[in-house]
Amino acid sequence: MRIFVRLLICLLLFSSCSGLPRVSRVDADKSYDLSGYWNDTDMKIVANSLIEQCLGSVRISEFAAKTGRLPVIIMGTFKNRSDEHIDTGILIKRLEAAILNSGKAEFVASSDERAEIRQERIEQQTYSSEETAKRLANEVAADFILQGTVRSIVDSNGSETVRTYYVNAELIDVETHKKIWVGDDSSIKKLITRSSVRY
Repeated sequence: MRIFVRLLICLLLFSSCSGLPRVSRVDADKSYDLSGYWNDTDMKIVANSLIEQCLGSVRISEFAAKTGRLPVIIMGTFKNRSDEHIDTGILIKRLEAAILNSGKAEFVASSDERAEIRQERIEQQTYSSEETAKRLANEVAADFILQGTVRSIVDSNGSETVRTYYVNAELIDVETHKKIWVGDDSSIKKLITRSSVRY
């Protein structure tokens, strides 16, 4: 009887442990495409393509030559119009960092970021010394806003599905609403084949 109880306990322990996930570290630079949906590799490909297009824009160079200073950009929204969940915030930050680090443009805080910064500056007027409190109404205005969209087209016949992603970005003059640069990337196209055999 004792042997039976021990075997039963071992069996229960084994069955409960077998459902635990197995986790292993992988190379962050290696591409993993498990589901066929948008992933970090797609993000890198698209961001690098758009950054190259934007920084190569003649009008960006013309602005700096004409004004004697770098253009100031604010990040707008990148809307997800695809059929799946895509965190466009990651794409926005990747674009912002790459363009800023290129030294060809400057960025001001986005509307979400400004609220917290403005609140800090307001509180400084009351609680900080006069010598260190930062002035109100001294913000740098943006010359351009960078906006974009992510869209997808899905074509399927049951066992095979082709997913194509279209990412568009536009740099717009804040004062005149003129578009000074439009970039797009449609290089992400995936063929997903599913087995027709069911187990």
